[in-house]
Amino acid sequence: MTIRAALYLRVSTTDKGQETDNQLLQLKEFCDRQGWSIAFTYVDRESGRKGRRERGDFSRMFEDAGKRKFDVLVFWSLDRFSREGIRKTIAYLQQLDHLKVKFKSYTEPLLDTENELVAHIVLGVLAYLAQQEAVKISERTKAGLQRVRVQGKTLGRPDGFEQWKDQLVNMSAAGYSQGRIARETGLAYNTVKNYLARISIKNRVT
Repeated sequence: MTIRAALYLRVSTTDKGQETDNQLLQLKEFCDRQGWSIAFTYVDRESGRKGRRERGDFSRMFEDAGKRKFDVLVFWSLDRFSREGIRKTIAYLQQLDHLKVKFKSYTEPLLDTENELVAHIVLGVLAYLAQQEAVKISERTKAGLQRVRVQGKTLGRPDGFEQWKDQLVNMSAAGYSQGRIARETGLAYNTVKNYLARISIKNRVT
């Protein structure tokens, strides 16, 4: 039974002077040498950092893979397939594997799942690298948060307190009620109440 191949090609809009023609020609010649028939060709002209929903043919390729419309996916190189980071990339490759669709990188012979043993080794190594990347990201995030805390900075989104503080102090000193302050500033009543409480606390501390 002839193996049905699908080709995936991508050229980013930032890849000046590049086109998919050279990729397509060599991938076709490769499939001919393997004796594979080319069932589908998918072409995106988007950044590889964009996700599945943002790359039309990338998304269609996975839909067709789920319907078993081809047996093996051939792409020029892993960075032509995806540049979303190793965790996303490994998830895509694992999805193809779960769908019983093999994959092959034309310029990276080790990324070849025609051999079942090689497939398990490749996916295992990539999964390990993805796990290590996740650990490093977590460590960098924790280190960054700790550095911010040490510097005395407030984490999270600013709540507007500093913007309204002086005006609220003046209005409160002029005898405005919390309800009137809320109406004239457009702030929620509970926000006004909270800000005034914070001002009171700060005044007591100082």
